[in-house]
Amino acid sequence: MNMKNLTAQEVRAQMDGGAMLIDIREQDEFARESIPGASNVSLARLCDEKSGLTSTPVIFHCKSGTRTRMNAELLARATGGSFAVLDGGIEAWKSAGFATVINRRKPLEMMRQVQIAAGSLVALGAGLGFVANPGFYALSAAVGLGLVFAGMSGTCMMARLLHLAPWNRV
Repeated sequence: MNMKNLTAQEVRAQMDGGAMLIDIREQDEFARESIPGASNVSLARLCDEKSGLTSTPVIFHCKSGTRTRMNAELLARATGGSFAVLDGGIEAWKSAGFATVINRRKPLEMMRQVQIAAGSLVALGAGLGFVANPGFYALSAAVGLGLVFAGMSGTCMMARLLHLAPWNRV
């Protein structure tokens, strides 16, 4: 495996020279904010299909660089072994002063919605348990158990419910 870490300035120069920048975040994250000229091929799609990414220099990025580092072996398989990553992801790109395409009309990423909803329900259950009735602590416990189940099973009921919300409908 030949993985090279690049700064945002180096990535921009390589893109100007014809390199392909691929955003490995999920489609909902990409739709909300992306780097101009980047393509979106999520990790799930890289696993499921032969990507044909061996004919041109390929640079991968995610939000902060963690996903690209954690999945280096998968990225190597998708490219035939040689690729680069934007060190620090889209956050480093923005920190370098480069523009992103932001679409605030797209909903927040599903995981952020789940985090907001779960945190709100836990805080509500704890607050009501303290001021109104200790039975409300069960709400916090139920959310906690739901998150444990989601982590163990890979199935998040809260995400499924939020997916049905009007702001998430296509």
